Amino acid sequence: MTTASAPREHIPQSDRQGSLASGRLGTWDIVFFVISAAAPLTVILSGAVTSFRMGGIGAPGAILFCAVVLIFFALGFTAMSKSVRNAGAFYAYVSRGIGKPFGLGVSSVTVFAYISLVISFYGFIGFFAQFTFLELFGLDLPWGVWSLLAVAIVAFLGYRKVDVGAKVLAVLLTLEVAILLVFAVAALVDGGPEPWSLASFSIENVFLAPAAGTLFIIGFGAYLGFESTAIYAEEAKRPERTIPRATIIAIAFLGLFYAFTFWILTVAFGVEGVIEMARGDAFETMVIEGTGELAGAWASFAMKILIVTSFFACVLAFHNACTRYLFSLGREGLLPRALGRSSTRSQSPAVASLTLSAICAVVVLIAILVQADPFLGLALWTYATGVQGLVFAQAFTAIAVVWYFARDRRGFGVWRVIIAPTLGALGLIAGYVLIVTNFEVVTGLEGPINQLLLLPTPILFIGGIVVGLVLKARRPEYYAGLTQTIPVQSEEEPVRTGPGN
Repeated sequence: MTTASAPREHIPQSDRQGSLASGRLGTWDIVFFVISAAAPLTVILSGAVTSFRMGGIGAPGAILFCAVVLIFFALGFTAMSKSVRNAGAFYAYVSRGIGKPFGLGVSSVTVFAYISLVISFYGFIGFFAQFTFLELFGLDLPWGVWSLLAVAIVAFLGYRKVDVGAKVLAVLLTLEVAILLVFAVAALVDGGPEPWSLASFSIENVFLAPAAGTLFIIGFGAYLGFESTAIYAEEAKRPERTIPRATIIAIAFLGLFYAFTFWILTVAFGVEGVIEMARGDAFETMVIEGTGELAGAWASFAMKILIVTSFFACVLAFHNACTRYLFSLGREGLLPRALGRSSTRSQSPAVASLTLSAICAVVVLIAILVQADPFLGLALWTYATGVQGLVFAQAFTAIAVVWYFARDRRGFGVWRVIIAPTLGALGLIAGYVLIVTNFEVVTGLEGPINQLLLLPTPILFIGGIVVGLVLKARRPEYYAGLTQTIPVQSEEEPVRTGPGN
């Protein structure tokens, strides 16, 4: 009988408080977490339109290319999950691949990026909920009320068993995808104002466009959170199979769905028309208005509601991922050890979850007190900071995966663990460079503020490395035990730790 099905009283309390509930999540539970974190509806309504507006007609091809890059990375990333199983995924992977000081550096960047993203989504929820409920129901409440309400609900769900959150996300995600398919079918039936075209996938419009960099900034940003599959390895059923399947399914689905839906916009509005509308004054609502015209007022109404629930699904998914990082680092003593305590009842990372919710509530309250704009003054800059930090962590982890398998392929083929991850790493490095060199596109801000928002990543990365080196010199026994908190063996292979760790 597994731990997940054993009576709770048979599990020592000390073990329960330092571990997560094993065997609770299946492949599709994790898929829902990952796809919900990507928030497909908001990507289409905001990211797709912005991509057409600033990068041109090649947006569908660029989003598909980004999926290919990430699948290449995921092939090696998931192969590593057989021998590295830890809720602090990037931290553990980089530590095993390149060395623990680098793992600490990447973990610092990742945690900060996740917290920034969670905060940003509360800002987006407040902004969209305020005008949505006012327009549709005449309910006029300040944005902060909606944001704090979302914090409270996420705190409740985050404290519960992880599969409860998965069920909520499954419902919300299904509704998101359904309304976008309604729009797609309506556009195909209508036929659009211009002949259909595949120009969006041509090399000229994707890679050689004057503003191609913008296409890939938005493209990589659309897949944020895909790496969180590995975060749930401790809670997954048969993680050596569940994690690879969930990762590939999530990226492949998002890539095909995004590319198809981006292209549908060229059908609904025309190849020339979509660019004209995206560059017009009403670009923010063009998809909603188009849905109403093609599928009826009910579809437009539903889409306005689902914008809010999409951001809620997104913040819940990122909250769950972030709390597992905090839990993992707390369990090892790299953050306050209280964060590494799980609930004895649900075995959720309860302290980490409540701590994150408290941080977010305080930030939202401060924004309310200083009368900050929820979109420009809270959401946008924290989102931009989180995006660049997370893509940096992804790129560095990709390098660590290649280095890990370069020493020993552990029975895997050279394509899966060397060639494909190398291509993925090069793509992610290029993506990060594009984000940094075009950061004003992500933030919507001008001037030195962009450089200030980029600073936390190098500071935290270097600071984490320094901490790791100090621990290695001054507390060698403690340092040697890092990333070893939980068993990492799979049934098929023993653990091998490389030099330099």
